[in-house]
This record gives sequence, structure tokens and C-alpha cells, in this order.
Amino acid sequence: MAMLLGVGLVLDRAFPLPLGRFLDRSSLVVARDGSWLRAFPADDGRWRMLTRPDQVPDLFLDLLVAAEDRRFFLHPGVDPLALGRAFQQWATRGEVVSGGSTLTMQVAKLIDPQPRTLGAKAVEMFRALQLTLHHGRNEVLAMWLTLAPFGGDLEGVRSASLAWFGKEPSMLGPAEIALLVTMPRSPERLRPDRYPAAARAARDGLIARLQVQGALTADTAAAATAMPVPRHRRPLPMRAPHLSERLVARLAPGDDELPTTLDPALQDGVERLLRAAAATLSPPIGAAAVVVEQDSGSVRAWAGSTDYFDRLRHGMVDHVTAVRSPGSTLKPFAYGLAFDRFLAHPATVVHDEPRRFADYAPDNFDDGFSGEVTVAQALQRSLNLPAVTMLERLGPIGFVQALDDAGLPLRLADGQQPGLPVILGGVGVTLLDLVAGYGAIAADGRLRAPRVLSDAPTDAGRPLLSPAAAAALRTILGGVPQASGARPDRVLAYKTGTSFRYKDGWAVGFDGRHVAGVWVGRSDAASCGRACTGQGGAAPLLARIFDLVDPVPLRPPPPGSPFQGAAPASLARLAGPDSPMAGQGPPLRLEFPADGAVLDVAADVPIPLRARGGTVPYRWYVEGRPIAGLPGRRRAAVWREHAPGWSEITVVDAAGRSARARVRLAVPWSGRAVRAHLEFPGGAEHGVPEGVPGQEALQGVVLGGRQDQEGEAR
Repeated sequence: MAMLLGVGLVLDRAFPLPLGRFLDRSSLVVARDGSWLRAFPADDGRWRMLTRPDQVPDLFLDLLVAAEDRRFFLHPGVDPLALGRAFQQWATRGEVVSGGSTLTMQVAKLIDPQPRTLGAKAVEMFRALQLTLHHGRNEVLAMWLTLAPFGGDLEGVRSASLAWFGKEPSMLGPAEIALLVTMPRSPERLRPDRYPAAARAARDGLIARLQVQGALTADTAAAATAMPVPRHRRPLPMRAPHLSERLVARLAPGDDELPTTLDPALQDGVERLLRAAAATLSPPIGAAAVVVEQDSGSVRAWAGSTDYFDRLRHGMVDHVTAVRSPGSTLKPFAYGLAFDRFLAHPATVVHDEPRRFADYAPDNFDDGFSGEVTVAQALQRSLNLPAVTMLERLGPIGFVQALDDAGLPLRLADGQQPGLPVILGGVGVTLLDLVAGYGAIAADGRLRAPRVLSDAPTDAGRPLLSPAAAAALRTILGGVPQASGARPDRVLAYKTGTSFRYKDGWAVGFDGRHVAGVWVGRSDAASCGRACTGQGGAAPLLARIFDLVDPVPLRPPPPGSPFQGAAPASLARLAGPDSPMAGQGPPLRLEFPADGAVLDVAADVPIPLRARGGTVPYRWYVEGRPIAGLPGRRRAAVWREHAPGWSEITVVDAAGRSARARVRLAVPWSGRAVRAHLEFPGGAEHGVPEGVPGQEALQGVVLGGRQDQEGEAR
């Protein structure tokens, strides 16, 4: 016995179990509730899905063991009694009457197929002993449930259950269980779609035998035999195909499922709406949509096209992540940033009239002009001239950088520098990024990266706007006339956009919980006429998508918001090119420090601030918090309380014009302030207070470029 055991151990090490087929399984992308979105076949092209004993009804295991291996839980993988009975029947009758194979030996044949010979039977028994020794009976059952053949390219109970009955194994009834227990004996001959009579006869024969054995009651057996067998194989689920393709490559070896944050009911509803919309759009015009939960950034629905298999509309292209021109959908961000930089207020009066910006002369969508309007009205009516004027004051480079810093990248052509056309769609953006940006407006001003994996951590978000500025935009966008077909009991804040020559139509909106975006256009970026306008093409579809979720009121503004009510006197009007304010002195600019400068300054060293032009008195702000200017009508201030890192300095003159600079304060080298020749602009003649470097050099240094007399870092 000891010798046999020793030989067995040597053979076990010399011939380890070949588990490649069991480990080569289909990949599944599942919704938040565990239901399928899309499955991908195994490397060998077969649908082989991991199925564990706790995923099937207890009745399935009871019938399987009763039908195939009644002593499964007693023997070590090989049943001597069954083998002895089979040998005796063969010896006395000269033919095989009953097999001696156990469930474990069946698994051994599935993982290591061999020709039907006595030698192959010996290998099966050896492998069966190995399986029990190394994996135990529960794992052996999992292997059978995963590898058993069910006709064609179907392997495993989960694949078969979904293909033949359209349900998960846990939902199977007695008749369905009996058919699946029977089929692996002869999977091609018992395929119900090809040989329904044979499949039913085999199923009913098993039911009758199990009734005799006491595994089924008479009533259960009668009800099971009355059930028809399926006549057609069902297609496997194909929801969120674009996202599933994007994610399946992330599956780690040994993992079978990729859990997502998608809501299956909402996903089905969005896909259904897009298919219905396609019926009203002439090919090759298509559409895409995405829905995100604001607080967590979790994606709840992702539809990259109207139909994945629609070749005329290039349905396999994922338009949720395609870079397209955003039209006017970036305008709210320009106004929100202007609010935070004290450049404007929702009640500020602006000019919507013909104006040339150097060689750029934009028009409005309707080619008309409205004269004087408030900022809120300009945004609600999506007027172009006020938006371009606002971007001119913000600076296109700073605007693009601010959005990129928060996680909303805008794509420019290679070598292209941001210009004023950016605000009207002269840049590229994806629908997913745009929806994430509007999520910041819908919530607290922080942009949260969209989250599609349920096990991924929730993003705390990066600041894009202050909570007050975000609330002001919510109020403005909530006042936009509701889209065609919108429910009267819902207030949906939204913005539309139409790119140049009607190539892209957009609608992005939100309520108090969800933010969603819709794109309508052609994959080849050709013009598609009025069907691709934001208001006429995308907005009605957006309204119908929000009908799929419960209404939630918009979030209220924070207490004491500075952007409610009338604008302060300094921001009552935005100076236009021909307004009285435009002639009040030279343009305002911040002389020191320069935008983008890096200052190596000790924490206890005051930093002088200096502006020129505009109309005094000035108001000074650092990161939105006011600091005192020097007495009287002087053009300087002192920044005393500062810390390492990036800060934004803003100066606003009496006419409401502003200038700003973003600077970074670095820890001084070797812990000491480094002396450099950066004199306080103007020196003592402007009354520099005691303790602030005057004609002496400021204790600091600009890193990465010197500060010249114009206040620019070079």
C-alpha cells in the first residue's frame, strides 16, 4: 500500500492536472445588480461561463447527483461499486450495460479528453483521484457545471440556461433542470432546437426515473413533463456593447466578471429611446447618450450609438468618447469662471451687438443681436457676442487650462493655441467629459471623474467652480424654456449646442440627482442639417431620457450666495467697446506678480502686489478672498498671509474691469529666503508701508523665468 501511495504521489507531481479549459472562460461585463450587460467568448470561441454550486438551485444538484453519481459525496472520485457493477455486466452480457463513470471522472474527461480505450479509462480514474485530492467535491461540481457541453458552442450550465431559457441558473424550474441534466450525455443529439422530440423524450425519461427513485414527487414530475422544451436558442445579452468592449480588456487573469455601475433598467430604457430616435433620423445620422449620478460620478447608462449593428450609421463607433465640436455647450463654464473671478454677476448688463475682436467677428445663431441684456439672459438665450466678450476677459489660455486642471480636457489641433472661437465650439471634447463638467455645475462645483467600475473608489472631485458660482449657473440654466416633450412637473436645467455647419447637436442637462448628455450627428463629421441642432434634435431626446428617472428638484444655492439679487455697483454693467466705461483710462493689468510666475518666498515675507491702468480705487482678491489695498487711491496691495502652492490673484477696478494672475509659491531653498532683484514696483513714492521691501529687493525669486518691467515671466 505504501508503495502504491508513493507511486501515486510521483505520478501526481509528474502529471499535474491540465486545467487550461476550465480557466479559459468567457468574460462577462455585468450591471450593478449582477445582471449581464455583455459576454465575450473564451479564447477558443466557446461560451464557457463559470458556474458554481451556489448559483444553481439545490434541486439541480440533487437531480444531477441522483442521475449521474448517487455516491458522489462518499467516494474519492472513483466509485469501486459502480466500476464493479459495470465490469460484471460487461463480463456476463458481453456489452456495456451501465457505465462506471462518476461525476468526477466526467470532469476528468472534460479537462483532459482521451480516446475511448481502457488506457484512457485508467487516465480518467487517475485524474479523478487528483481532482478530489487537490480541489475537493465542491470545486469538482463547479468544474462540471462550467464545462459540461450543451450543444454547439455552449458549455456550462450558465451559458445553457441563458441560451435555451433566457434566465440565470438560479431561476430554473424542475423541467428546465431535468433537460439540462440530460443534455450533456449527448449534447448534439439532444439539442432542443434541432431535435425537440428526442430532447423531450430524454428529459421525460429522466423525470420518470427520478420519480421512481424518490428524487421528485409525483406532482412535480407531472408538472415538469407537461412543460414544452425550447425550440430556439436565444441570443445572449448585448447591452452597453461599447462600454463592455472598453472594459473587458481590464479583466485580470482568473477573473470572469467585470462589475459596473450601470443601472440595467435605465440602460435598457436609454437604448430603447435611441433606437426609436433612429427611426426619425435619416442614415447615416446617429445619436449617443450617457447618464451619470452626480454625487458619486457613477455612470448609470452608456449608449455609444443608436444600434451597435447598424452599419449605415457606423453603430460600432462609440460616440460617448468620440471627440467632437461642442458648439455652445462650453458657455456656462466661461460665465461660471467669470463669476468666481469677479468679472461678472448674473445680473451684470452686457452688450450683444456687432463687434470685431481683432480679425474675429462672430455672429449669433439667428444672425440677429439683442442689444443690452443681463449675463443670465445672455446664457439662457445662448448669445454668442457676450460669451466671446467674457472669454476675452478670462483669456482663452486660462479658460482652457482651468477646465483641464479640473478634469475637463479640451482637444486642440496639433500646434493650435486656444483662441476666442473656443467658446463657440472651436475645440474638441467628448460627450463623457462634457457630462462630467456639467456634473460640477449640478452639484458643488467639483468635477468628479466618471466612474464605471463598481469596485472603483468614488472620486472626491477637483474644484472647477465655487459652490456659489455653480448654484448661480443652476438657477440660470433652470430658467431655460423646457425642451419639447418635457414633463410639466420636472424642472430640468440644460444647455444645448450646435457646431459649425450643423455637424453636431448637443443637449446636456441635470436635475437634483442625475446629469445626462445627448449627441446627435454623423460619424464621418459631415453636415447633417437641421436634424443635428441642439434644440431641435438633441434636447427632446434628453427630456425623454429624464422621464426614465424619478424627478429630483435642483439643489438650492448655498446660504449667503453673492450671485443672487442685483449685481454690485462695480459689476452693474460690463464695459463694451462703445460704452462710457470703455474710455475710463487705459486697460487694467496686473504688473506684479506675472501670470504663471513661481516665487521662492519665505512664509513671513509680505508679497507686494501692483496693478496699472483702469480706474482707481482697486479691489484685491486672493483665491476669492479680499485683501486690503494700500491707503487712498494707490495702485498696490500687500499679500501677507500666504502658503506654498498655487494661488490666483485678482484685481478689479472701479469700472468693474479685472486682471488676474496665477502664481505658485515655493518653499525657499535651504529653508531661507533667496534674495533677488525684484523691486517693489513704484517703491517709496507710493508709500510702501513699514516692514515691506521697498527699494530693497523682495526676498524671493521667480523660478523658470525672470520678471521684467512689464510684469511678464519670460
